[in-house]
Amino acid sequence: MAYTKAEILKTLKSEGVKFLRLQITDILGMVKNVEVPESQFEKALDGEIMFDGSSIEGFTRIEESDMLLRPDYNTFVILPDLVEDPARGKVARLICDVYYPDGRPFEGDPRYVLKRQIERLKKLGFDNMYAGPEPEFFLFLRTPEGLPTTETHDKAGYFDLAPIDKGEEARRDMVNALVAMGFEIEASHHEVAPGQHEIDFKYADALTTADNIATFKWVVKRVALNHGLHATFLPKPIRGINGSGMHTHLSLFKNGENAFYDPKAEYQLSKTALHFIAGLLEHAEGMVAITNPLVNSYKRLTPGYEAPTNIAWSASNRSAMIRIPARRGVGTRAELRMPDPSANPYLALAVMAAAAIDGIERKLLPPPPIQRNIYQMSVRERRKHKIRELPGTLREALEALKKDPVIREALGEHVYTHFLQAKQMEWDDYRVTVHQWELDQYLATY
Repeated sequence: MAYTKAEILKTLKSEGVKFLRLQITDILGMVKNVEVPESQFEKALDGEIMFDGSSIEGFTRIEESDMLLRPDYNTFVILPDLVEDPARGKVARLICDVYYPDGRPFEGDPRYVLKRQIERLKKLGFDNMYAGPEPEFFLFLRTPEGLPTTETHDKAGYFDLAPIDKGEEARRDMVNALVAMGFEIEASHHEVAPGQHEIDFKYADALTTADNIATFKWVVKRVALNHGLHATFLPKPIRGINGSGMHTHLSLFKNGENAFYDPKAEYQLSKTALHFIAGLLEHAEGMVAITNPLVNSYKRLTPGYEAPTNIAWSASNRSAMIRIPARRGVGTRAELRMPDPSANPYLALAVMAAAAIDGIERKLLPPPPIQRNIYQMSVRERRKHKIRELPGTLREALEALKKDPVIREALGEHVYTHFLQAKQMEWDDYRVTVHQWELDQYLATY
C-alpha cells in the first residue's frame, strides 16, 4: 500500500502509536533497528535519523560512520498485539534505505544492492522480477532457562494435523500476526521432518518479497517465543532428517504479462524464460555462497533429503536445481530449489536477478531438461548430460564466488569484500574447531 508522510503521521496519532522502529538489514541478513519516540516521528519520516554505521556488520569504517535512515513509506505497518505488547505502548515499523550524509545511497546497504538489479531489469524493458519464497523452519523446545534446544516438540510429518502436529497453535498465531501486518497467506502446514513447518505467502515484486522475508523471519521467531518455543531457520539443525530450504519461484513480467509464457513453444516456455534459466545455471556455483551462506547450509545440500546437489533443470522432477511447475499462463515460473532461509533475502534475490540478466543479455540457452531422478543417475550419465555439481562446502562456494565476475559485480565491491571476509573467517573458525564427532570417532582409537 502506498502511503504519504501526512497519512503516516495521521495514522500514528489516531492509533496512539508510542514508538516507531526504523529497520535495516546488515550484510549477513541480520535485521537491525533504531526505535524513536513520538517526539521524533516527523524527523524520522524526513529521513533525518542518524546512526553509527561502523557498529553494523559490513557497513562502514569508523572514520566514515555517520549514516542516515531514509524510510520507505510503503513498508509502514503497526505491529500487532501478537508481536508487541500494547500495554507498553503501540509500536509501528518502517523499513529504511541507508544513505550517506551527503545524500548518496550507501553501496553497502543490501536493499540498495537489490534495487540496482531491479533497475537493470527495467532498462531491459521488464516491469519487474517477481518472487514467491517458501521458507521452512523448525520449532524446538527451550530449556527452563529459556535457551534453545534441538529437541522437537512433535513427531509429526508432512501435512499432519493436531494432536500429532503440536505446532499448529503457534503456526496459527504466526499466520494471524502476518495477516495483521498485510501478508496474504496462501497456506501453512507441517513439513516432512518432525518439528518442521512452512508458511507460504503470496509472491510479489523482488524488493517487496525481500522485505517480506526479513519481516516473516522476525515475526515467526517472536511468536514462537510467546509459545515457549524456539524457531530456527538454520538449514540443517538435525542430522538424518530433512533440512529447511527456501525454494524461490521466479518470473519476469513485461507490459503486465508473464514474459515466461509462450503457448506455441516447447514446454510453453518463451525464449526469455530459457535465457533466464540458462543464466541461473551458468552462475549457480558463483551465487550459492550468497543463497546458502552458512557452513551448515552444505549439510542440507546432500543427496537423499530432497535438496538439490546437481546443476540442472527439469520440467517436472524435484531432484534438479531448477524445476518448472506445471502451471502455465500468468503462473509460468521457474522454481530455484537450492536457496535456504539463512540467506540475506536482498542479496539472494539480487544475485538471482544478476544471473538471469546475464543469461538474457547473452541469449544463453540451457541444455535439455533432465526428466529423470538425477540422484539415481551414474557419474557417467551425469557427465554425458553435462550436469555439474553444486559446491559441497562453504569454502568451495567462496572460491566459486571469487571466480564469478557477474555475481561480484552484482554485489558491488563493498558488499563482496565484506561478505567474503566475514565468511572466510566463519569457515576458518569451523575448520580449526575440534567437533564432538571427531572425539567420538577417534579419541578412544588413536
